[in-house]
Amino acid sequence: MQKPYDLKNILLITPPFTQLNTPYPATAYIKGFLNTKKISTYQMDLGIEVILELFSKNGLTKIFSPITHHPSPNIQRIYSLKDDYIKTIDSVIAFLQGKNPSLARQICSGNFLPEASRFEQLDDMEFAFGTMGMQDKAKHLATLYLEDLSDFIVECIDENFGFSRYAERLGRSANSFDELYNHLQNELTFIDEITIKILKERVEEVQPKLVLISVPFPGNLYSAFRCAQFLKTNYPNIKLSMGGGFPNTELRELKDKRVFEFFDFITLDDGELPVELLYDFVESSDSEASEEKPFKRTFLLENNQVVYKNNTTRHDYKQSKVGTPDYSDLLLDKYISVIEIANPMHSLWSDGRWNKLTMAHGCYWGKCTFCDISLDYIKLYEPIAAKILVDRMEELIAQTGENGFHFVDEAAPPALMREVALEIIKRKLVVTWWTNIRFEKSFTTDLCLLLKESGCIAVSGGLEVASDRLLELIKKGVTVEQVAQVTRNFTESGIMVHAYLMYGYPTQTIQETVDSLEMVRQLFELGVLQSGFWHQFAMTAHSPVGMFPEEFGVIPEQNEITFANNDINFKDKTGINHDKFSFGLKKSLFNYMHGICFDYDLQDWFDFKIPKTKIPSDFIYNCLEKEQNFSTKPNAKIVWIGGKPQTEIFSKSKKGNSWEMMKLTFHNKTQSYDISVNAEEGKWLLETLDKISVFAENKMTFSQLKSDFEREFDDFELFWFSKPIQVLRSTSLLVL
Repeated sequence: MQKPYDLKNILLITPPFTQLNTPYPATAYIKGFLNTKKISTYQMDLGIEVILELFSKNGLTKIFSPITHHPSPNIQRIYSLKDDYIKTIDSVIAFLQGKNPSLARQICSGNFLPEASRFEQLDDMEFAFGTMGMQDKAKHLATLYLEDLSDFIVECIDENFGFSRYAERLGRSANSFDELYNHLQNELTFIDEITIKILKERVEEVQPKLVLISVPFPGNLYSAFRCAQFLKTNYPNIKLSMGGGFPNTELRELKDKRVFEFFDFITLDDGELPVELLYDFVESSDSEASEEKPFKRTFLLENNQVVYKNNTTRHDYKQSKVGTPDYSDLLLDKYISVIEIANPMHSLWSDGRWNKLTMAHGCYWGKCTFCDISLDYIKLYEPIAAKILVDRMEELIAQTGENGFHFVDEAAPPALMREVALEIIKRKLVVTWWTNIRFEKSFTTDLCLLLKESGCIAVSGGLEVASDRLLELIKKGVTVEQVAQVTRNFTESGIMVHAYLMYGYPTQTIQETVDSLEMVRQLFELGVLQSGFWHQFAMTAHSPVGMFPEEFGVIPEQNEITFANNDINFKDKTGINHDKFSFGLKKSLFNYMHGICFDYDLQDWFDFKIPKTKIPSDFIYNCLEKEQNFSTKPNAKIVWIGGKPQTEIFSKSKKGNSWEMMKLTFHNKTQSYDISVNAEEGKWLLETLDKISVFAENKMTFSQLKSDFEREFDDFELFWFSKPIQVLRSTSLLVL
């Protein structure tokens, strides 16, 4: 029997669909903040609840009603196997929720899951999963099984269905509200009916005064409006507000009054203060008109006109004051982990439950010309203190029981990553984490080793176009050579690397596209990249390219904006059709990620003539062979992440002279090794390892270390570059 719900002031909703494996964090962030204000809230991820209802015995029984149209052969096959799908669905979902691991053997043995067209891609299954294990192979097969069912739903039930998006077409680049508005006048779809049934139950249990619907992506927009439409019709006293990534980027020029038939408010950018003021407004006397009330970055209807209110004198909250995200109420044990392709880095997005946190508000770089750097969520950079961040990590571990963290920064700052890693190690926390970065030279071998020691398993970063001319035009602040060296540093420390790749950037030539592919081929062949994804350049309204198109040689094609404005159609003055490269770039990358086909001619990936690459075949190899700069900055921190050594004093003699030596034996997790030094220097080294230990309160700089040594001995450089110290440098003695 379900526990009774406490009545709440605010209901937070993420509408269908975002992710299957983990909740989108926006409502958890807002709930965490509202906790600090003692405002009672309840949150729900409608997406996972709808998916679980749809993919159940009861749900499948309903979707397998008699087919009234002439189906494709694939759909006929799925329909003929409907009893097998209905029989297996609950067991498969439980397996993907981590509740039935023994089913993996049955799934992998064959003849358990019904198979349709998605299984035709399995030719290299043993090759791809040979190193990934039975659980992962079974997850991949179960994912294909769900995708077959998804194909059936799309063809027979609802053409707009998708696991991580719903009716996305209606939200993408919708300069006018007309199409979405007209669609909302239609009968409810099968998916809508499930959504509304669950929403109705929850609203009646919670009885909120204010409902906040977070819309992160275009694929959530239609369902958000459907939910709002239902609530407006049936619960007219509840106030409704929309916030989240979609309105933040797309609805900044909103003019269409019809939107406010569904929502009372739409808020932009950081939600904490806007939501607090909305709550104050809803709680205040109804007789007080909105004209007299303070709002923060809020659209509303006043005197039958759309107005934008930003009339409070209060400032946004500092990141240290917004509280720890709160994931309570969400069905954390019911999310399902899927593996779409056999790539360990790609599986991070869809496999496993991750607590999502942010290291810093905004982007510390904030210059890339394709990025929406004019918007506050990127433009206003504010890091969070490492101690506060790790406090929040510990709170989330206690709350969710999960030790995995995905830091969802635009680009995590290297200096802050270092401090967070040191704090994690110092507290002896066992966590697994990954994040987005810029491939900048701060990521030295030593920093990467520290990040790995703290539990970092992967990073993703934008290589974008692997061309120094275009990287400069993008204002990425990196070179291909630098990217190669940084990816090598991560890879050698045991951290996986995913690269975002771009083609079709304004003024990009065909030669540059081919040369960029060759750079990527070499990075994979040398093993310094493990994963990647090609994106075609999209021009957005809030990026430098979108704001100043003439500077980048593009001609925008824009309609009048009354609703959404983000993606802008454009013509590149080069006249090149970049679309035609899409298939070849993606096919070659798929093979490179599997470690094969490096010897293919680049021409083999395309069915049209391309020019020969101008990049030497050893370009990346030579980048990696370049001498590293071994000079150490005086203010660099020196940190020992190893344990205490065993020591032994012995005598050494040469030409009649005898002196004492010290042998230090170190044990790390995988090996033991010895070094021998002069006994007096050994004694100093033992004391110093304590002082520079990662667990020590104060960190010693290189110049302090040098001064400390030279109080007792001569020539620190001779000691620092000696073979014994270089052995320690290669393992646990880090310069940060």
